[in-house]
Amino acid sequence: MSIEFSKKLTAHETPIPGVVLYDLPVHGDNRGWFKENWQREKMVALGLPDFRPVQNNISFNQKVGTTRGIHAEPWDKFISVATGRIFGAWVDLREGPSFGAVFTTEMDASQAIFIPRGVGNAFQTLEDNTAYTYLVNDHWSADAQGQYTFLNLADETAAIHWPIALERAELSDKDKAHPRLADVVPMPGKKILVVGADGQLGKALRDLYDGDVSVEFVGRAEFDLANEYAYKSRNWKNYSTIINAAAYTAVDAAETVEGRAAAWTVNVAAVSYLAKTAVAHDLALVHISSDYVFDGVRDVHDEAEQFTPLGVYGQTKAAGDAIVTVVPRHYIVRTSWVIGDGNNFVRTMANLALRGVKPSVVNDQIGRLSFTTDIASGIRHLLETGATYGTYNLTNDGIPQSWADIAAEVYELVGVDGQAVTGVSTAEYFKDKWAAPRPLNSTLDLSKLASQGFSPRDSKEALKEYVHGLGLPNEQ
Repeated sequence: MSIEFSKKLTAHETPIPGVVLYDLPVHGDNRGWFKENWQREKMVALGLPDFRPVQNNISFNQKVGTTRGIHAEPWDKFISVATGRIFGAWVDLREGPSFGAVFTTEMDASQAIFIPRGVGNAFQTLEDNTAYTYLVNDHWSADAQGQYTFLNLADETAAIHWPIALERAELSDKDKAHPRLADVVPMPGKKILVVGADGQLGKALRDLYDGDVSVEFVGRAEFDLANEYAYKSRNWKNYSTIINAAAYTAVDAAETVEGRAAAWTVNVAAVSYLAKTAVAHDLALVHISSDYVFDGVRDVHDEAEQFTPLGVYGQTKAAGDAIVTVVPRHYIVRTSWVIGDGNNFVRTMANLALRGVKPSVVNDQIGRLSFTTDIASGIRHLLETGATYGTYNLTNDGIPQSWADIAAEVYELVGVDGQAVTGVSTAEYFKDKWAAPRPLNSTLDLSKLASQGFSPRDSKEALKEYVHGLGLPNEQ
């Protein structure tokens, strides 16, 4: 066997998305040769996914013409040749526009190839005593075989030109019986799992992903994320991402004995289970944070600001954020003053306006509304564009306002004079009420999100659309 020595490590794209062919440096002398068959740091730097292999398999083939495949398994593979030479053939059997795409090449010990989950793999030996080796990122099991997708080696559509005709090759009876491409059911992609799907944000995500079978939604009745045992019954191998849309948000109740326990259970303990699951199964985790992790002393809060929560709710959200940062692939999406489908400040003010109530509303808490439709769109943007992992502030844009300003605007939108709203300080508003401490400045800096190509709507525009969508009488 002739191998080119000291070749530079290089990567070559192929017609199949995600399939990458590598030239490996091979160093030799009179004794033989040596190569780094798998070198995580260098290969990840070249763009190979950090796919975390857990099992190494070797297929030894005594005769020239031994042919195996075409098999697509529910895991990624990093394939190389230990001895001998092969003709490799790969067919995309995943759902999507590249279904049926084909790539073939000859390989010896100086090459390797990365094959993503769902891409059919086959090879034919071109020398006796050829050893074909591959790393995989999931353990083989009998149950996993039920998730394989197969294609006939002689499929006319793929039209693979085998160097040794299949009639003269060594094949198994099973490989001879695989279906043609027209009869293959494509392997579905991994799913996004949205937990807390019955809340305001969960409903917005349902609307955004309506009809998309690659997104699964579960509410508390279907999946109690605060129950550690609930995680054991789900096959996490079928998912790529978890979006945590669940939270305990009763700010004042969180200061009570029962509320404190509930807040820590949902906002911290459950988040620790989600993070543990994401790390164990290499999932991306999207987690929703809050302006309440800050004390509101600064006029504007960026993502690098240290946590300074004032109350129990803010403390639990800060603790949850800290937990999520241990997940290698995470997005912490920080919002403020969330408005969606459900009971909220805007809906309350609209109803008060129509009833002729002249409310006193806090005028020294400053921030921006965050409409769930924009939060959901921002989350999808981060996931679909592969934005850099980390924390992103995500509220609506525009000039920061007080709650009193927003209330007056809502009154005007439903046809009632905004002068009916009276502004009062936080201290005055709560002087005879028991309440949790609140940050006075909740404005979040949106520049990091803008650097990733997403710009939320102006809050005034979003507020007008939301109020009109309520279908209230007399709205302007």
